[in-house]
Amino acid sequence: QVQLVESGGGLVQAGGSLRLSCAASGSTFSINAIGWYRQAPGKQRELVAAITRGHSAAYADSVKGRFTISRDNAKNTVYLQMNSLKPEDTAVYYCHATESNYWGQGTQVTVSS
Repeated sequence: QVQLVESGGGLVQAGGSLRLSCAASGSTFSINAIGWYRQAPGKQRELVAAITRGHSAAYADSVKGRFTISRDNAKNTVYLQMNSLKPEDTAVYYCHATESNYWGQGTQVTVSS
């Protein structure tokens, strides 16, 4: 089993920054790709960014150039640095272990205009 715990969400003004963390525990040897997803009220959950154990990363078009995903394999932690935040980035952000299909509990990000 894998446990994922997100942290770092909060309230920030438009143009501000936040750094989310996703700490993994349990059978972490089974984790390759980790994705950050978000879900805004009334909308479907969407993939924001993903990274493999080898640090290959991919981003949704809506966040390219503003968000950066990274990971520290020694700490079993994946980060999402979010800069130039916009009100439309407001959502609950979740991390997801792709191959084993585990989800974290989510962390709320609210961007005020």
